Amino acid sequence: MNFIQKIFLNKSDEYVHLQFQKFSRGEFKNRALITAKKTGNKYTISTTSEFANELVREMAKKLGNDKTKVTGAIVSTSDLKSELNFKEIKQFQGVKRYLIEEDFSGEEIISLLDKFPKAFFALSLETGNSKLKIKPKAPKAPKPKKNEEKLRPNFCKIITEDRMFAEDFIFEQSDFKKAEIIHSFLIKEIIPPKGEKDFAKIRELAKRKGTIIRDAEIDGKKTVQKKEFEV
Repeated sequence: MNFIQKIFLNKSDEYVHLQFQKFSRGEFKNRALITAKKTGNKYTISTTSEFANELVREMAKKLGNDKTKVTGAIVSTSDLKSELNFKEIKQFQGVKRYLIEEDFSGEEIISLLDKFPKAFFALSLETGNSKLKIKPKAPKAPKPKKNEEKLRPNFCKIITEDRMFAEDFIFEQSDFKKAEIIHSFLIKEIIPPKGEKDFAKIRELAKRKGTIIRDAEIDGKKTVQKKEFEV
């Protein structure tokens, strides 16, 4: 289950909180973009970078104890040298990109995700009838070059026959041929933790209160949903 669906189902958790930690007050358009299509029993789902860690986690759950070849990068400000077998480290302004090409089990991947929740897992892997491809670089907020250009989610791509992925991303209806989703985040209030004096802790623990606006076009039908949240 991804962070957007969790908010709409009132199931916010620490991972949802991390998604909004970087936002100040204001309106943030063109976030968490999704395109999806179904051909026969196969779903092709493309997204922007916000969904990367959750896609990796779901693939790792499917993999379980089995191992598979994992490629890509883990991006972090932390020192992960003792935690990983990596091909190379690239660093820019304190941000380290650990290039990965190694066999991992699903449990090993989940362990890393849990241990380093603030790291960005830009990993590609296959298991069963599902194939995930994520660009091996640090994420950036999507920005159109020109007003008339349409933003396209092309950071993460999963091809799968697992209906669960489709239902997570296109939860308006489970049976569809083509879907496009765009979200806007309206952050109205930042709520600091009570009694905390440490500025770093305040930044880390402060909640965001606002509204998600979900613009969807599914098989030619357009809908708009709004959901209040505090995470």
